[in-house]
Amino acid sequence: MVVADANGSSSTSSFNFLIYGRTGWIGGLLGKLCESQGISYTYGSGRLQDRQSIVADIESVKPSHVFNAAGVTGRPNVDWCESHKVETIRTNVAGTLTLADICRDKGLVLINYATGCIFEYDSGHTLGSGIGFKEEDTPNFTGSFYSKTKAMVEELLKNYENVCTLRVRMPISSDLTNPRNFITKIARYEKVVDIPNSMTILDELLPISIEMAKRNLTGIYNFTNPGVVSHNEILEMYRDYIDPNFTWKNFTLEEQAKVIVAPRSNNELDATKLKTEFPELMSIKESLIKYVFEPNKKTEVKA
Repeated sequence: MVVADANGSSSTSSFNFLIYGRTGWIGGLLGKLCESQGISYTYGSGRLQDRQSIVADIESVKPSHVFNAAGVTGRPNVDWCESHKVETIRTNVAGTLTLADICRDKGLVLINYATGCIFEYDSGHTLGSGIGFKEEDTPNFTGSFYSKTKAMVEELLKNYENVCTLRVRMPISSDLTNPRNFITKIARYEKVVDIPNSMTILDELLPISIEMAKRNLTGIYNFTNPGVVSHNEILEMYRDYIDPNFTWKNFTLEEQAKVIVAPRSNNELDATKLKTEFPELMSIKESLIKYVFEPNKKTEVKA
């Protein structure tokens, strides 16, 4: 039950979140956000594919909402999934569906952090056109096994009216020491491709996902900042704000293909639906500067 205060807004004391993915990047950040907002939360101890352990978690915690930030992305990257297909299916497909199914039985909204890496630029959504893929579009990228499993489970989850699927892409945060951070990743690569992409600034968007739970929003959302930014544009900002001596080299998609196992998704997602619900949502370049580069800006020390 949601209790509204005198101003009509929901009281945080009426929320009690059950979060899966404690050891993951997004799961860890969610716990910190709940603490800062005074929201009661518990990390699930059950394994997603073990139905009884999930039921036990829910009966013990009695949550108002459930968040799924657990999943297999592969370490150090999605190439791991190509050689660990059963493990990937077990968590990304069977586990996620089990959690959604139990939540539906219990009348609970599930906020599911998914991926937008299930699309690639095509003739109807060409690079640089500004025409992004919408929530209702059918995934067209099956280059990696990871993306295949994510597209499968997204399609199946459409049948669960209690699930809010958030398509995250190339997540970025203000913590430039985190190896999962897209900026940290590409800054450490020997060479990078230079392609505009939709991306997710976690510092801005994770608080929005908590608000989405409070509003009991369901369905699919492209969970990215509006617009696109290229690898080179990000690295130029990194050089200008963080390290004036930073340099990098580019290579082509054809050259990249020789050093990776599975192809990578490049796309623009249309964030209109999310922006309509949250008009304050900043464009990707504005958000990068406000949430990532300005807080990390290195000040020059004058002699």
